[in-house]
Amino acid sequence: MRDAVWLGRCPAYDEGTLFPQINSAFESLGVYDSLKPGMAVVLKPNLIQASKPAAAICTHPAFTAAVGRCVKRAGAHVLIAESPGGPYTPALMKAIYRTCGYTDMAEACGFQLYTACKSRQVPLPQGQRCRQVSILEPFFQRDFLIDLPKLKTHGMVGYSGAVKNMFGAVPGLQKPEVHCRFPQQEDFSKALVDICQYLSPDLAVMDGIWAMEGDGPTGGTRREAGLLGASPSPYALDVCVSQLIGFPPGSLAMLGESARRGLGPASAQEVEVLGQPPAGLGDFKKAKAASTDFVDKLPAPLRPLAKKLSTPWPQIQKGCVGCGKCAESCPKQAITMAAGRAKIDYGACIRCFCCHEMCPQHVVGVRRLGLFRW
Repeated sequence: MRDAVWLGRCPAYDEGTLFPQINSAFESLGVYDSLKPGMAVVLKPNLIQASKPAAAICTHPAFTAAVGRCVKRAGAHVLIAESPGGPYTPALMKAIYRTCGYTDMAEACGFQLYTACKSRQVPLPQGQRCRQVSILEPFFQRDFLIDLPKLKTHGMVGYSGAVKNMFGAVPGLQKPEVHCRFPQQEDFSKALVDICQYLSPDLAVMDGIWAMEGDGPTGGTRREAGLLGASPSPYALDVCVSQLIGFPPGSLAMLGESARRGLGPASAQEVEVLGQPPAGLGDFKKAKAASTDFVDKLPAPLRPLAKKLSTPWPQIQKGCVGCGKCAESCPKQAITMAAGRAKIDYGACIRCFCCHEMCPQHVVGVRRLGLFRW
């Protein structure tokens, strides 16, 4: 059932509603047939930064708990592993787990949280753009990997789901290095597919109960979408969910690339859909930094100028507290701190929007010439 996708409705994060839905997804997709007693199962949520669950930035701890309980029901062991943006140290990782509500949840459920923060560099034999990258140690030691993305819009690649979530297996400040190696959206999207293909999650289960629209993945607006999704294929899940929220899969470079490689479907019509998908989600607001589709439709001689004019840029807005998180995450070191405020060198800026993603105050805005605004 590799290209089968289960979709369900769930209005809230209470255990009585959520657990039966996740259990139904496991049963419908035959997941219990694959899980064996004693297996080491790694859960990979999206914990991009320290934030409270209500902000809808990170995979909700109650959602992760429901998935983990299904895993434990099969007699397998649960380890939660993730690397957020910024420095990756045991102390900081423990703080992020605590802020995101994972410390108490893991203790209550009997799950282990990975805090050793070890990684190693590996070749990606099937990589077509990214052929070498560092990956967290737990992903080499698992028997079964479950991808737990948060449904969000994304400033650079448009949409953040199951494929994008695997980028979190790259440790801390090495993420900006990948951005620096692949500053263009198309190349970065190919690198995301390379990393996801290498890690090859056995199952993806998406938290879209509280999703994020607008300037995701951290500065957008919470949207109560009430959506759950699951599939053995992260590509098929993303194709179905992106289409549900009004983002045609063909408009997303990473999904076009995965279809070109034969890793996943090109459209939801190629997928066996199980469960009961919610309706009326097709108007998600896009991120201001998302690409302008019409550029590729212009005559070739006009594209360079149109691309230059239409490409948005980050801007430090009022409210900057000088914490330095943006400078810390900038792959080109284009941000410096002066008089307690961040300053961007636009000559060095590659418009990767790492600063926008990692600003805890959400004061790194996205600007675009008026002609090209959504």
